[in-house]
Amino acid sequence: MEAEKIIRFSTFLGILMVLAIMETLTPRREKTVPKAQRWFINLTLVALNPLSVALVFPLLPMGMAQLAAEHNWGLLNHSALPFWLKIISGIVMLDLVLYTQHVLSHAIPAFWRLHRVHHADLDFDLTTGLRFHPLEIVISMLVKLAAVAAIGPPPLAVLLFEIVLNATSMFNHSNIEIPQKIDLILRMLAVTPDMHRVHHSVIIRETNSNFGFNLPWWDRLFGTYKDQPANGHTEMLIGLAQYRDQRKLSLIRLLIMPFVGDSGVVPINRH
Repeated sequence: MEAEKIIRFSTFLGILMVLAIMETLTPRREKTVPKAQRWFINLTLVALNPLSVALVFPLLPMGMAQLAAEHNWGLLNHSALPFWLKIISGIVMLDLVLYTQHVLSHAIPAFWRLHRVHHADLDFDLTTGLRFHPLEIVISMLVKLAAVAAIGPPPLAVLLFEIVLNATSMFNHSNIEIPQKIDLILRMLAVTPDMHRVHHSVIIRETNSNFGFNLPWWDRLFGTYKDQPANGHTEMLIGLAQYRDQRKLSLIRLLIMPFVGDSGVVPINRH
């Protein structure tokens, strides 16, 4: 468990630094909000989230995978597949679970109240991929633990999935310029920033597309894929229509956002 924490934190820090440098050197869009202000808020949420998980859960997904292996829980622990295929199958199935959870966070009013914190960001960069309300992180952890117990992936698959998910979430939210020809090839294998940016559009029909974080195939398979935003990547508005004033998006206001105001109709039911 200690080795897992060291590996995950080292990977997280390394990828964050590389992407931050790339965003500075080759930005895709101009900022609309001072970077220092947004980064303070987003990174403070990042720091709060592991604390909320630690207070609620006695074990993490990798620990659950070890427990499942010891007690023969889950589909893959009753499978005769070779170990390498169990690794791949476990990662793919866990990714599908998170895609489904993401769609539900746009469909269930209580979940949408929490998920609005992520979508209310007025800019789009690597810290947006880390900006989630602590309660949403707790719910996501519950989903992961249940999924690991049901699927029974090897602990190594869970470790790799967590590392890849964290890395791709920062990458596909990053504000980096990728040549269009490369992007079109890359998005066949992974969710690119241009692909996921559409999901953060203020236009609801675009908000309800491109739900994938890691693998890009689910959106095409389930009909939620949208190639490009209507107004183009440099001109599109990021965020939510009801939250356009950065002064009303302070850290405290984000923490209480799920509990105040009218959530309205959840996005997925607006068309």
